[in-house]
Amino acid sequence: MSAAVSAKRDFIFANTRLLVPPLVPELRLWLADEAVPMWKKTEEELGEMGLPPPFWAFAWAGGQALARYVLDNPALVRGKRVLDFASGSGLVAIAAALAGAASVEGSDIDAFAVAAIEANSAENRAAVTARLEDLTGADEGWDVALAGDVSYERDMAEAVTNWLAGLAQRGATVLIGDPQRTYLALDRLESVAEYGVPVTRELEDSEIKRTGVFRFPRPRDRSRST
Repeated sequence: MSAAVSAKRDFIFANTRLLVPPLVPELRLWLADEAVPMWKKTEEELGEMGLPPPFWAFAWAGGQALARYVLDNPALVRGKRVLDFASGSGLVAIAAALAGAASVEGSDIDAFAVAAIEANSAENRAAVTARLEDLTGADEGWDVALAGDVSYERDMAEAVTNWLAGLAQRGATVLIGDPQRTYLALDRLESVAEYGVPVTRELEDSEIKRTGVFRFPRPRDRSRST
């Protein structure tokens, strides 16, 4: 482990604690209790201001719903190559690994997230490969692509939606977990499940967030409906 990675992991251990996501009690993750203090500590650690929120430090509603769905429907990932895009804490990736996926990658553009994915995977004895890169537009042959909470910013949501739709078009199973944020492309998705996810009012506008799991139709799905 490099010194930089070790320092980020030490920061996570020093500023979070092991918590159980309410909708996914099978797992324990290194998470923060409060958003604003963690945000400030991250900025201080990096010596930068105006950083994006530390998404890796919280179990967001979409990720919890998607992880719950994967654990309850393990056949979706069993024996398959899985990508968890914008993995954050690694919650969804860990769920896929525990559900029996042949291999799981969790990607994120935040180095702290990569350290969190590694720490949380180890805590849950889950085999997950963490990748520090933006895989938008890539296709490495994944059988399943999972994405939680990726529709909160317009440009990102549009790019990610088009990319994921392309993966589905060539036959991958693509699932999104989201509490129907502003830029979720509902007109291109099918709902497969809905949950009431307990969340903190510091992060969301209610204590129970109605959150869906959605999928992009694959070509064979459309042919069956015609």
